[in-house]
Amino acid sequence: MSPTPDATYRRIHQEVTDRADALWKVASALHGDPEYAFAERRAAALLTGELRRGGFEVHQDVAGMPTAFTARSGEGRPVVALLLEYDALPGLGHACGHNLIAAAGLGAALAARAALEPGAGSVLAVGSPAEENGGGKVLEVEAGVFDEVDAALMFHPGVYDWARAPLTASEQYRVGFHGRAAHPTGSPTEGIDALAALVELFNVLSALGRRLPEASHVQGVITHGGKATNIVPEYAEGLFGLRAATTGALDDLAGQLRSAAAGVAQATGTRCAVDRTGVRYEHFRDSEVLSGRFAAHLGRAGIALTPPAPGVYLGSSDIGNVSGRVPAIHPFVAIMREDGSDHTPEFATAAASERARQVLSAAAEALACTAVDVLYDAELRAEAWSGHRGTVGSPR
Repeated sequence: MSPTPDATYRRIHQEVTDRADALWKVASALHGDPEYAFAERRAAALLTGELRRGGFEVHQDVAGMPTAFTARSGEGRPVVALLLEYDALPGLGHACGHNLIAAAGLGAALAARAALEPGAGSVLAVGSPAEENGGGKVLEVEAGVFDEVDAALMFHPGVYDWARAPLTASEQYRVGFHGRAAHPTGSPTEGIDALAALVELFNVLSALGRRLPEASHVQGVITHGGKATNIVPEYAEGLFGLRAATTGALDDLAGQLRSAAAGVAQATGTRCAVDRTGVRYEHFRDSEVLSGRFAAHLGRAGIALTPPAPGVYLGSSDIGNVSGRVPAIHPFVAIMREDGSDHTPEFATAAASERARQVLSAAAEALACTAVDVLYDAELRAEAWSGHRGTVGSPR
């Protein structure tokens, strides 16, 4: 017989309380030693070491990434995944608070394992590198890490207390124009100016931007503009970041970029190549029922979550790709005031503050309670899957 929910929640509360100092030590160690995309070796070693000592079976080099890992406790279905991020931002350190995400996921996994009865299913801690640049979760999804998972849970520190994450779809494209070099004075009619074509593409995209739907935009930079002022540029290249409210809208926007580049090439006599760089981040699909459970558990710590403000979007994340496969949550919990911003030095400071320490414990407990809800409650799992708008997966 399963224990009563209240007894399980009390056990989790005690487990997180007993580990609070150790979890903060982990968060502080990560904060003081930031590592970057696909090179988070010390972070991965620290986290996997803690999970092994906690009784988890650890697998490293997941999906071909040396700093990715999974750690499992229990056997069979159902399976709940707790996601750990631990990459930092070059020049800013943990200005996105991933040190707190990693420590909260670790604490939740350890507490959930301790509170579960044998045969309740499996707790899977998933270490995902390079969220900021590279998309470790995208590669893990493609490698099948989430194929046998019933729900994926994480939280993100922020400047809002929001129950769900308004995260857009995003991808990057490299656009190159090929022209013909010539002397701009001696042989001006022989040259075909590739840079002029690239500049014209920026103009076309600027006009396009005035009629794009909400949350869609294109931001570009010139990465190659020529070699010298006395040579007509024979090659010019730009890098363009595309974002849209949904993955379908992102596909539409990418098609518009391709059409615009082809039209400019035809008009200027150049040739163009449009190639996607890196992985695509899908938009985030929130599991309302699971986010509601997390919010209720977090409320016991005195933190009230609300829906996000209409029309406000908070960037993109590879959790979107996970949410396309399984029911997922990604609530934001504030560690600084709303007039602040992540990806700033001030947010990096906040990620090591006393407020951050309080949020870490509260989030770890709420994640662990939500995890055991998923494992013990078949009706909850069925409801989460019935509301899921992803691409693959099935309830168990």
